[in-house]
Amino acid sequence: MKLKWITYAFLIASMLACNYVTSLVIPPTATPPPTVTLTTTPTVTPEPLSPAYVPPICENVPLATISPATALAQPTPQTEGNPEISRALQQQVFDQTVDVIERVYVYPDFNGIDWPAVVSKYQAEISAGLTTEEFYFTMSEMITELGDEHSSFLSPVDVAGDEAELSGNNEFVGVGVFLLPQMDKEQVTLISVFPNSPAEHGGLKTHDAILAIDGKPIIENGEVYSHLARGPECSSTVLTVKSPGQEPRDVMLVRERIQGPSLIDARLVPTTDGSRVGYIFIPSFFDRTLPQQIEDALNSFGPLDGLILDNRMNGGGSSDVVEPIMEFFTAGTLGEFVSREDARPFVINPNSIHNSQDVPLIVLVSEDTASFGEIFSGILKDSGRAKIVGQTSLGNVETLHGYDFDDGSRIWIAAETFNPAVSHANWEETGIVTDVEAHADWDTFTFENDPAIVAALSLLGH
Repeated sequence: MKLKWITYAFLIASMLACNYVTSLVIPPTATPPPTVTLTTTPTVTPEPLSPAYVPPICENVPLATISPATALAQPTPQTEGNPEISRALQQQVFDQTVDVIERVYVYPDFNGIDWPAVVSKYQAEISAGLTTEEFYFTMSEMITELGDEHSSFLSPVDVAGDEAELSGNNEFVGVGVFLLPQMDKEQVTLISVFPNSPAEHGGLKTHDAILAIDGKPIIENGEVYSHLARGPECSSTVLTVKSPGQEPRDVMLVRERIQGPSLIDARLVPTTDGSRVGYIFIPSFFDRTLPQQIEDALNSFGPLDGLILDNRMNGGGSSDVVEPIMEFFTAGTLGEFVSREDARPFVINPNSIHNSQDVPLIVLVSEDTASFGEIFSGILKDSGRAKIVGQTSLGNVETLHGYDFDDGSRIWIAAETFNPAVSHANWEETGIVTDVEAHADWDTFTFENDPAIVAALSLLGH
């Protein structure tokens, strides 16, 4: 059983047709009746949607189509199934999981739940006999009962997916977007769009919302159907999309294989006084290619008058990713990770890119900022390196330790909290508190009229 540690953090063809009523207009009858020439309004046949872009690999391939109902009947795409696990190995994994939680879980009272009762409940289910998939689902449910909204149990297939994502090897067949469900609005919004993807060629941009896929609402009765965006290569789909401040529109896209890492968005912010203010959107800390991407951005910017780091959608990730990024902006002993019985200092050595160590910093946060996304933002505020703009985060800053089992599964368990060096604030209770509140829903603005960026520029004095 090996130890790791970390913190956390779509399509099908459909032709749209309209029916138009054709009517005959006959003038009133007179005596004697005049000669009447009957005319008809021409039947208007709307032009069918055409793909916004056909990937080269699909140029000579008939576009495959399946109905939404057929797609829904299929399982969510996976690269492979979990290997069969014996009842003896199920019991071993269960026993080891219970042992880990009882030894290292950061809350000695098990976050207020009756842990022995939980163990007895799930032991009975396992003893009664479970299939492999039932076992992994049951283990996930047991960890969820801890209630910290952070700890989790991953099956071997999920572990493989996590490892691929962390290494920057995202691979799937779809249209090339990262999505955030908005349950209250029954839509998903785009966090980022892969370059040169069908989505980019179709004009989709960050902050757009997807309302439906082939006429099927993407969120319905509390269920998210974003998996409909994935499917066979060279199949087509119609997305109903809404850009901020615009009416919904339909876009036909052709799926292709998408490969590559999570991408930052790095650009200079237009200013009225000629100041050089950089902006970097950091989608997560769960991709080991991100430090190099940020270093490249800082090098391309050159010396700056101000820098905005956008962590509003950053749900956390790995210390292997956080630490080299933190080195660009601050240094020293910045706090400590505190477990049940011990504490270890968080020490960062400086790695300045141009003037990144002393450039005036603004960090954007929101209720979607979590885990290392919160710790990173909070440290920059606590150490005096940055001001915080946006929306106070919810507070979910436990550090997860990962334990790998013989079947290939993994448990991430909340094993530490973070104690900032200066304020010693309890961020789990307070979240990361903003210096300036400036928030709007992600789907209501674009980069050009982002209220948080406007507030950040004002705070920077530009």
